[in-house]
Amino acid sequence: MIIKIDFNSDEAIYMQLRNQIILGIAMNQFREGDSLPSVRTLADNIGINMHTVNKAYSVLRQEGFVKVDRRRGACISIDIDKLEAMKEVKQNLSVILAKAYCKRISREEIHNLVDQIYDETFEQK
Repeated sequence: MIIKIDFNSDEAIYMQLRNQIILGIAMNQFREGDSLPSVRTLADNIGINMHTVNKAYSVLRQEGFVKVDRRRGACISIDIDKLEAMKEVKQNLSVILAKAYCKRISREEIHNLVDQIYDETFEQK
């Protein structure tokens, strides 16, 4: 697993880590049941605080991407609740679309951008 953290980003480090793990799941770098590195190992490898990794794992657990077992550590466990996922995506997209609308980005440009991102990210599996 290659994790790249942008220490100059305005985005919190734990969120960058969370997002990269979710992308890894979506791109089949991680599969159901795969173990994630221990909190200490990942923190040492990336050069961040253990509490930051712990927070990322905790968020992933709350969102249904990871199960944490005292013996096995964190492992990928995708909790499939499509209705809840659709609600969350809609909420997040609403803000993103509002920003795009304010910047006069058209519906067609948004559709093209979504298609482009989807093709580049997920069609390579």
